[in-house]
Amino acid sequence: MLDQASVDGVIRKVWPAEFTKFRDHLLRLDPESRRLRFCASANDAFIDRYCETVRRVPTLVHGFFVNDELRAAAELRPILDGWPVAAEAAFSVERDWQDSGIGTELLDRTLRSARNRGVATLYMVCLRENARMRSLARKFEAELHFEQGEIAGTVDAARPDVFSLLRESLDDGSALVTALIENSFRARA
Repeated sequence: MLDQASVDGVIRKVWPAEFTKFRDHLLRLDPESRRLRFCASANDAFIDRYCETVRRVPTLVHGFFVNDELRAAAELRPILDGWPVAAEAAFSVERDWQDSGIGTELLDRTLRSARNRGVATLYMVCLRENARMRSLARKFEAELHFEQGEIAGTVDAARPDVFSLLRESLDDGSALVTALIENSFRARA
Protein backbone atom coordinates (compact mmCIF):
# COMPACT_ATOMS: atom_id res chain seq x y z
CA MET A 1 0.00 0.00 0.00
CA LEU A 2 1.20 3.50 -0.79
CA ASP A 3 2.65 5.37 2.20
CA GLN A 4 0.71 8.66 2.02
CA ALA A 5 2.87 10.16 4.76
CA SER A 6 5.90 10.17 2.47
CA VAL A 7 4.26 10.58 -0.94
CA ASP A 8 1.54 13.09 -1.79
CA GLY A 9 -0.29 12.20 -4.95
CA VAL A 10 -3.10 10.11 -6.40
CA ILE A 11 -3.09 6.89 -8.38
CA ARG A 12 -5.75 6.56 -11.07
CA LYS A 13 -6.26 5.56 -14.68
CA VAL A 14 -4.80 7.80 -17.34
CA TRP A 15 -7.68 8.65 -19.66
CA PRO A 16 -7.05 8.67 -23.45
CA ALA A 17 -7.36 12.47 -23.55
CA GLU A 18 -4.41 12.62 -21.11
CA PHE A 19 -1.96 10.52 -23.12
CA THR A 20 0.18 13.62 -23.68
CA LYS A 21 0.81 13.54 -19.91
CA PHE A 22 1.99 9.94 -20.31
CA ARG A 23 4.36 11.00 -23.11
CA ASP A 24 5.64 13.92 -21.02
CA HIS A 25 6.27 11.54 -18.11
CA LEU A 26 8.32 9.17 -20.28
CA LEU A 27 10.29 12.12 -21.68
CA ARG A 28 11.14 13.25 -18.12
CA LEU A 29 12.69 9.88 -17.24
CA ASP A 30 16.44 10.13 -16.78
CA PRO A 31 18.56 8.09 -19.27
CA GLU A 32 19.04 5.15 -16.87
CA SER A 33 15.33 4.95 -15.99
CA ARG A 34 14.49 5.06 -19.71
CA ARG A 35 16.95 2.24 -20.41
CA LEU A 36 15.52 0.11 -17.61
CA ARG A 37 11.94 0.81 -18.73
CA PHE A 38 12.49 -0.01 -22.42
CA CYS A 39 15.34 -2.56 -21.99
CA ALA A 40 17.40 -0.36 -24.33
CA SER A 41 18.36 3.27 -24.74
CA ALA A 42 15.38 5.36 -25.79
CA ASN A 43 15.72 8.83 -27.26
CA ASP A 44 12.88 11.35 -27.51
CA ALA A 45 11.94 10.26 -31.05
CA PHE A 46 11.62 6.64 -29.89
CA ILE A 47 9.32 7.73 -27.05
CA ASP A 48 7.18 9.77 -29.47
CA ARG A 49 6.76 6.70 -31.72
CA TYR A 50 6.09 4.46 -28.73
CA CYS A 51 3.35 6.77 -27.44
CA GLU A 52 1.64 6.69 -30.83
CA THR A 53 1.32 2.90 -30.48
CA VAL A 54 -0.24 3.40 -27.04
CA ARG A 55 -2.98 5.40 -28.76
CA ARG A 56 -3.60 2.64 -31.33
CA VAL A 57 -3.29 -0.52 -29.23
CA PRO A 58 -5.92 -0.94 -26.49
CA THR A 59 -3.55 -0.04 -23.65
CA LEU A 60 -4.74 0.63 -20.13
CA VAL A 61 -2.47 2.98 -18.17
CA HIS A 62 -2.60 3.63 -14.44
CA GLY A 63 -0.68 6.65 -13.29
CA PHE A 64 0.61 8.35 -10.18
CA PHE A 65 -0.27 12.06 -10.38
CA VAL A 66 1.23 14.88 -8.34
CA ASN A 67 -0.48 18.24 -8.90
CA ASP A 68 -2.04 16.87 -12.11
CA GLU A 69 1.39 15.85 -13.46
CA LEU A 70 2.02 12.17 -14.20
CA ARG A 71 5.11 10.96 -12.31
CA ALA A 72 4.78 7.16 -12.61
CA ALA A 73 2.88 4.81 -14.90
CA ALA A 74 1.91 1.18 -15.30
CA GLU A 75 0.83 -0.04 -18.71
CA LEU A 76 -1.33 -3.07 -19.41
CA ARG A 77 -1.21 -4.12 -23.07
CA PRO A 78 -2.70 -7.15 -24.75
CA ILE A 79 -0.14 -9.37 -26.42
CA LEU A 80 -2.49 -9.95 -29.35
CA ASP A 81 -5.36 -7.82 -30.71
CA GLY A 82 -8.15 -7.29 -28.17
CA TRP A 83 -7.99 -8.42 -24.56
CA PRO A 84 -6.60 -11.95 -24.77
CA VAL A 85 -5.75 -14.44 -22.11
CA ALA A 86 -2.26 -12.92 -21.83
CA ALA A 87 -1.05 -9.33 -21.54
CA GLU A 88 2.16 -7.45 -20.81
CA ALA A 89 2.74 -5.00 -17.98
CA ALA A 90 5.40 -2.28 -18.01
CA PHE A 91 6.30 0.27 -15.35
CA SER A 92 8.06 3.63 -15.16
CA VAL A 93 8.67 5.81 -12.11
CA GLU A 94 10.52 9.11 -12.20
CA ARG A 95 13.63 9.10 -10.03
CA ASP A 96 12.27 11.39 -7.26
CA TRP A 97 9.37 8.99 -6.64
CA GLN A 98 11.24 5.69 -6.77
CA ASP A 99 11.44 3.48 -3.67
CA SER A 100 8.25 4.93 -2.16
CA GLY A 101 5.75 2.10 -2.75
CA ILE A 102 4.26 3.60 -5.90
CA GLY A 103 5.35 0.66 -8.08
CA THR A 104 3.70 -1.80 -5.70
CA GLU A 105 0.41 0.08 -5.79
CA LEU A 106 0.58 0.42 -9.58
CA LEU A 107 1.18 -3.32 -10.01
CA ASP A 108 -1.70 -4.10 -7.64
CA ARG A 109 -4.07 -1.95 -9.72
CA THR A 110 -2.71 -3.40 -12.96
CA LEU A 111 -3.27 -6.95 -11.73
CA ARG A 112 -6.84 -6.10 -10.71
CA SER A 113 -7.54 -4.53 -14.12
CA ALA A 114 -6.01 -7.55 -15.87
CA ARG A 115 -8.11 -9.89 -13.76
CA ASN A 116 -11.30 -7.93 -14.54
CA ARG A 117 -10.58 -8.18 -18.27
CA GLY A 118 -10.07 -11.94 -18.25
CA VAL A 119 -6.28 -11.86 -18.52
CA ALA A 120 -4.99 -15.07 -16.96
CA THR A 121 -1.23 -14.44 -17.33
CA LEU A 122 0.57 -11.14 -17.03
CA TYR A 123 4.09 -10.93 -18.49
CA MET A 124 6.75 -8.50 -17.33
CA VAL A 125 10.17 -8.19 -18.95
CA CYS A 126 13.13 -6.37 -17.43
CA LEU A 127 16.90 -6.27 -17.64
CA ARG A 128 18.86 -8.42 -15.18
CA GLU A 129 20.22 -5.35 -13.42
CA ASN A 130 16.73 -3.92 -12.78
CA ALA A 131 16.62 -4.86 -9.09
CA ARG A 132 13.54 -2.73 -8.39
CA MET A 133 11.49 -4.54 -11.02
CA ARG A 134 12.69 -7.97 -9.88
CA SER A 135 11.79 -7.09 -6.29
CA LEU A 136 8.37 -5.84 -7.35
CA ALA A 137 7.69 -9.02 -9.32
CA ARG A 138 8.67 -11.17 -6.33
CA LYS A 139 6.23 -9.28 -4.07
CA PHE A 140 3.44 -10.57 -6.27
CA GLU A 141 4.92 -14.07 -6.51
CA ALA A 142 5.94 -13.76 -10.14
CA GLU A 143 7.70 -16.71 -11.70
CA LEU A 144 10.98 -15.32 -13.09
CA HIS A 145 12.94 -16.77 -16.04
CA PHE A 146 16.34 -15.59 -17.29
CA GLU A 147 16.50 -15.18 -21.08
CA GLN A 148 19.33 -13.58 -23.08
CA GLY A 149 20.25 -10.86 -20.58
CA GLU A 150 16.65 -10.16 -19.62
CA ILE A 151 14.30 -11.51 -17.01
CA ALA A 152 10.80 -12.50 -18.02
CA GLY A 153 8.31 -12.76 -15.20
CA THR A 154 4.79 -14.10 -15.25
CA VAL A 155 2.04 -13.54 -12.72
CA ASP A 156 -1.14 -15.58 -12.88
CA ALA A 157 -4.20 -13.42 -12.35
CA ALA A 158 -7.22 -14.74 -10.50
CA ARG A 159 -10.61 -14.83 -12.18
CA PRO A 160 -12.69 -11.68 -11.75
CA ASP A 161 -15.26 -11.62 -9.00
CA VAL A 162 -17.79 -9.10 -7.75
CA PHE A 163 -15.25 -7.61 -5.31
CA SER A 164 -12.51 -7.07 -7.90
CA LEU A 165 -15.02 -5.49 -10.30
CA LEU A 166 -16.46 -3.30 -7.55
CA ARG A 167 -13.01 -2.21 -6.37
CA GLU A 168 -12.00 -1.10 -9.87
CA SER A 169 -15.33 0.74 -10.31
CA LEU A 170 -14.90 2.50 -6.98
CA ASP A 171 -11.32 3.49 -7.87
CA ASP A 172 -12.52 4.92 -11.20
CA GLY A 173 -15.45 6.77 -9.61
CA SER A 174 -13.26 8.24 -6.89
CA ALA A 175 -10.72 9.39 -9.49
CA LEU A 176 -13.45 11.05 -11.56
CA VAL A 177 -14.86 12.94 -8.56
CA THR A 178 -11.37 14.02 -7.50
CA ALA A 179 -10.60 15.27 -11.03
CA LEU A 180 -13.86 17.23 -11.20
CA ILE A 181 -13.20 18.87 -7.82
CA GLU A 182 -9.58 19.73 -8.74
CA ASN A 183 -10.67 21.21 -12.10
CA SER A 184 -13.36 23.23 -10.35
CA PHE A 185 -10.80 24.72 -7.94
CA ARG A 186 -8.37 25.46 -10.79
CA ALA A 187 -11.13 27.21 -12.76
CA ARG A 188 -11.88 29.48 -9.77
CA ALA A 189 -8.23 30.37 -9.17
